[in-house]
Amino acid sequence: MTAHIIDGKVIAQNIKNELKQKITAIQAAGKRPPCLAVMLVGNDPASEVYVGHKKKACAEVGIESRSVTLPADVSQETLSEHLRKLNADPNVDGILLQLPLPKHLKSDEAIDLISPEKDVDGLTPYSQGLLNWKRPGLTSCTPLGIMELINSTGVDLRGKRAVVIGRSVLVGLPVAVLLGNAGATVTSINSKTVKPEEICRHADILVVAAGVKHMVKGDWIKPGALVIDVGIHRDGDGKKLVGDVVYEEAMQKAGWITPVPGGVGPMTIASLLSNCMTAYERRMQR
Repeated sequence: MTAHIIDGKVIAQNIKNELKQKITAIQAAGKRPPCLAVMLVGNDPASEVYVGHKKKACAEVGIESRSVTLPADVSQETLSEHLRKLNADPNVDGILLQLPLPKHLKSDEAIDLISPEKDVDGLTPYSQGLLNWKRPGLTSCTPLGIMELINSTGVDLRGKRAVVIGRSVLVGLPVAVLLGNAGATVTSINSKTVKPEEICRHADILVVAAGVKHMVKGDWIKPGALVIDVGIHRDGDGKKLVGDVVYEEAMQKAGWITPVPGGVGPMTIASLLSNCMTAYERRMQR
């Protein structure tokens, strides 16, 4: 058996194309396009790269992007003031606070200030609560992208056994809720789980967000399973990107699998754009 590859690049591009058509029509009607404000604190090189990718993606589809760049030594009070201003700005539809923040700042306090209707990263406790209550809100970008990848396969999740490795508020917890909402029976694995490989071998859907390079071997995977690899790491020589799953082994067991890179990554940014559009449409309908 050789697994079918779930091409995140293609699916993400399809989402971008649809968004671009919508925004072109909006502007043709004389209305302003959606606007995403991206806040970067400090000059962390990786964060600067991520912000650059997000701004480029916005430009591709016609979303206006605003940059708010603050010095690394900014106070919590000043950061809060900037977030409040963005909340109050009627021309800003989405707010993205690039993480991590410098160590002297409290990330939770900053995230809590973001208006839920502009929380395009789906990180606020309010947004996470709406997800658990199955009520309309903005879902975390990576979990939202993961569900798009799964849905693209045509696999019916109802009655399937899903296993999620990892329980972060960014990925593991919300994706487990989404899978459960779709009708799957979900088991969450964490670092204290005894014999995780035995649990994984029963999974029809396996989402691996452990943050551990090559944690999941081929013999952990149920034949024909759908495998989503969220991890991304530099291999030994630093030139190759690899995931939490041993890809070559998994290819021989899984029915479907996401590659690294080119799987979950592109979908995270596409979902951010989609969330910004959703936030815009809801604000315009009020």
